[in-house]
Amino acid sequence: MDQIKFLAVDDSPTMRRIVVNTLKRIGYDDVIEAANGKDALAKLYSEKVDVVITDWNMPEMNGLEFVKAVKSDDNFKDLPILMITTRGVKDDILEAMRAGVSSYIVKPFSPQTLKSKIETILKQS
Repeated sequence: MDQIKFLAVDDSPTMRRIVVNTLKRIGYDDVIEAANGKDALAKLYSEKVDVVITDWNMPEMNGLEFVKAVKSDDNFKDLPILMITTRGVKDDILEAMRAGVSSYIVKPFSPQTLKSKIETILKQS
């Protein structure tokens, strides 16, 4: 199986570390990190990424703005994006899905939840 490369986007270094460590625990070692949407966009243009995992609430460019920017670019319109956030309100989830998020996890989450969401996303792409 080809190595899948993840981009973990979160303004919290602690949260990024949790995501990276959880990915490692479920068998994914290739992860690059970004601190916000602007940083993440720059990394998408410089590295080949297979799956993006992003937070919603971030400075400079939040997760929703980032998702819209990614999806409006023909190079990335099919890139799977998993949003992990504290925002569990149904309207927020629907808004994220409309923006182009492939799947959505509300924090806190378990490694098993992350694993099953990633497997589902990879099957769809």
